[in-house]
Amino acid sequence: MLRLCALFVLLCTPLAAAQDFSGPIRVIDADTIDVGTTRVRLHGIDAPEMDQTCLTGQNTVIECGRWATDQVRARFQNRLARCTPIETDQYGRTVARCVVGDVDMGREIVSLGLAFAYRRYSTAYVLDEKGAAVNDRGLHAMRVQSPAQFRASGAAPAPAPQAPAQDCVIKGNISKNGYIYHVPGQEFYTRTRIDTARGERWFCTAAEARAAGWRPARR
Repeated sequence: MLRLCALFVLLCTPLAAAQDFSGPIRVIDADTIDVGTTRVRLHGIDAPEMDQTCLTGQNTVIECGRWATDQVRARFQNRLARCTPIETDQYGRTVARCVVGDVDMGREIVSLGLAFAYRRYSTAYVLDEKGAAVNDRGLHAMRVQSPAQFRASGAAPAPAPQAPAQDCVIKGNISKNGYIYHVPGQEFYTRTRIDTARGERWFCTAAEARAAGWRPARR
């Protein structure tokens, strides 16, 4: 009986809450920071990966992961953060909510359009994301693949799909030089691979490609 009571007490006693921690910020990317010696993944937000690109309203391709990181760094680098841990992720990082002064870092980053609300784990910043989207702030003024989709396509790239129809053989490729289409016979046509997960596509005519925002390859 005593053993059963002891077991009941053990099972029903709340676990000790993890302690808050604080320290100077070193920005790793737009959703990951070091707080002192602790690597932190900010809870409830998801930012573009460092090697991810986006298309601006002027049809210019930029490294939006690096851009978002630079913006976050300009606002928070070396400032003092106070963080409340939530869990540890699969990479050993502490997932936490962090504030600088009275500013919630996650809310600020999402409100500025430098990251998205990570709905898979939290809805805390959904309204902040909507506000950024309505006002075309940051990433919301660009064409950008969701970071989760980008990671999935990069982690296990699918084989290049065949052209959807016999006559639709123009390749719409996205590269660091922008949205470019290649027609059969051009120098880089054969080596160009189409990854529809990244927004690349096939066209049936050059006019269709130009209307969609792609420009012809130079060779």
